[in-house]
Amino acid sequence: MNSLVAIVGRPNVGKSSLFNRLIGHRHAIVLDTPGVTRDRNYGEARWGGRTFSVVDTGGFEPTAVEGVIAQMREQAMLAIESADVVLLIVDAREGLVEADREVVQLLRRAHEKVVYAVNKVDGEKQEELVTDFYELGVDRLHAVSAEHGRGVGRLLDHIVTLLPGCEDDDLVDKPGHEVTRFAIIGRPNVGKSTLSNRLLGEERMIVHEVPGTTRDAIDANFTWQGAPYTLIDTAGLRRKRGISRGTSESFSVLRTLKALDRCDVAVLVLDATEGPTDQDARVLGLAADKGRGLVLVINKWDAVDKDPKSAQRFTDDVRLKLPFANYAPVLYISGKTGQRVNRLMPLVAQVRAAHQSRVGTGELNRWLEVCTQKHQPPVVKNRRLKLYYATQARTAPPTIVISCNDPESVHFSYERFLLNQFRESFPVEGTPVRLFFRGKKDRHDEE
Repeated sequence: MNSLVAIVGRPNVGKSSLFNRLIGHRHAIVLDTPGVTRDRNYGEARWGGRTFSVVDTGGFEPTAVEGVIAQMREQAMLAIESADVVLLIVDAREGLVEADREVVQLLRRAHEKVVYAVNKVDGEKQEELVTDFYELGVDRLHAVSAEHGRGVGRLLDHIVTLLPGCEDDDLVDKPGHEVTRFAIIGRPNVGKSTLSNRLLGEERMIVHEVPGTTRDAIDANFTWQGAPYTLIDTAGLRRKRGISRGTSESFSVLRTLKALDRCDVAVLVLDATEGPTDQDARVLGLAADKGRGLVLVINKWDAVDKDPKSAQRFTDDVRLKLPFANYAPVLYISGKTGQRVNRLMPLVAQVRAAHQSRVGTGELNRWLEVCTQKHQPPVVKNRRLKLYYATQARTAPPTIVISCNDPESVHFSYERFLLNQFRESFPVEGTPVRLFFRGKKDRHDEE
């Protein structure tokens, strides 16, 4: 695994800005509002020929004992325990405060490799503000400006000297052993973070009864049955028109959309007590349009009054309201109690395999011949549509190109017939399948 550097500090001292600076792009949410970063947020940094992971944590309030702030403190402590190096950020403009002293005392007891950075030193005029922080009794302080990059190079030089040797078993994409990335998506407060914690076996994501507690898309690497996976726990998607521009929630929507761009499989969590909604349809449509594998998880199933046919009725309702994703498997769970959560990873693996599946050209053309014998292509303008041959152009999702004499004559109903036949013939449950028709005249047409 990569070495890990944890960034900690009080709220609004610039941790997320420095995190973005270290990994080289904007990944964490950055706003002037204290406490925007709540969960641990991971990224990868490269410096001096070394590659290491960086984790951004929520604001560290050493005296917090309850509520979300206390959970943020617990998340920071988990990051500290996991880290090879801890980077403490303090605020030059605000000056040394009692909470900084308390954090330093805690870190001295908790970790032996701590680097101290005084942020918001944007120029020489702010250099003198750094001296006050030597009262903390530390040997070396780095004056930096996360916003402008000032002093960050020297800070990274110091961090790299403290990193342990790199190992060769990093969770990176390698031929024959690719990482499967799956995103937990859905509306706010449907239980996405509770489900993530169940899968990971730890309180990795903050769970709170306030809707929208998760704001960033949080990556977690783990292995299942010897294979590497990355779980992306996303902020709940809401209608864009109900979100103020520039707020942390608007950034959360953007992060969720980017999470869909990064994942291979989207796990849509639905609330069993509410049933599928229009917003669920929008989210699912977005994932399908992006060509992601799909799994539908019906959460809070323990809270529903059931009879032997309840699941079937609910599934029928899902298929009716979400008809464009009727190829996605449906799983009924309770993230709260853990009921059937152990069935999710096999489904994710199955859908990922389908997403990457490839059918040989010979097998495809035998399938195409059977299809045309079962249901002849239509006649359009006194001319029979002819399908010559098929080949698979790509995977993820499976994309089939069919050569024909007139692509414009392929009616959507016949295309749907071919798609249904493809799904009956090949194991592609959970993945979209795309058909493209390419024009090609035969000799008789040319004559």
